[in-house]
Amino acid sequence: MSLAGFILLGAMLTVYVLLDGYDLGTAAISPLVAKTAQERADAMRSIGPFWNGNEVWLIAAGGTLFALFPKAYASSFSGFYLPFTIVLWLLMFRGLAMELRNHFTSNLWRDFWDVAFSGASTLLILLLGVALGNLVRGVPLDPNGYFVGTFGFLLNPYALLVGLLAVASLALHGALWLAMTARAELARRSLAVAPLGVAIVAALYVAATAYTFAMHDVDGIAWWVGLLPLISLGGLAGVFVAARLARPGAAFACSSLFLASLLSAAAASIYPFIVPSFPRGGGISAAGAMPGDARVLIFAVAIAGLIAVIAYSIVVARSFTRDAQNR
Repeated sequence: MSLAGFILLGAMLTVYVLLDGYDLGTAAISPLVAKTAQERADAMRSIGPFWNGNEVWLIAAGGTLFALFPKAYASSFSGFYLPFTIVLWLLMFRGLAMELRNHFTSNLWRDFWDVAFSGASTLLILLLGVALGNLVRGVPLDPNGYFVGTFGFLLNPYALLVGLLAVASLALHGALWLAMTARAELARRSLAVAPLGVAIVAALYVAATAYTFAMHDVDGIAWWVGLLPLISLGGLAGVFVAARLARPGAAFACSSLFLASLLSAAAASIYPFIVPSFPRGGGISAAGAMPGDARVLIFAVAIAGLIAVIAYSIVVARSFTRDAQNR
């Protein structure tokens, strides 16, 4: 049951990264590809109907963590209180930028919110990447499983490297989204930066993967985990080829494959722990964090919640797609 819960939580976080990743990435890449105020507005408009709904997956993942692994939830939210507070502020700034940008016709007003939109989204990606890096590396825990480090400890070289990889990967993901959905010139420019984006992501990915294997006991890793980096590199190669062939839809699908395999490798590297300790060798395990009583009932409720979120996402996507086609 703990393995099933771990897979469910990982799947929900992966879907969140794939969906909210393209609108975060769109905001991060827009200063490089959107040359005018109108193009920046078009970039915002391309994600406008979806960004709020995409964040439902993050809320659902948090609820699943609370329901299935309350001990890991308590440790994470108490130890990472400051980073989570910063994340909330960045999420609010993104929402404010989307809602307030067009309330006044002043160029200064719009430029301010454009900068806030892009900057908050980029910092949010960086923080989430740093969080993932620390999760893979492990964090200092006391005997009760609570975080005993500092905010400065979280900003270690490995976590920052993973954070930079996250920024580059989602910026590429966002560029491919714009290539599919934006108007002609903005779409062309977004697709044109994809090959360079692939090269940057590939360099950071190879460095982060080598660092990860250096930190872990290779003999203790299952053989199939070693295939995931190959799948990731194959996804990046697919992005490069599809971009060269001017097929943004195929490139976006390959980018999604890259991100999914990357997160799968991260999850496989920490299992059976939800929150590994630093130095490696212990932590809060999935089996130990799941409550012993009513496991089946709690898991059933989590599955029901997942079905509700999937249904909501499908309805929202179809509704806004239909509206866009009718305009």
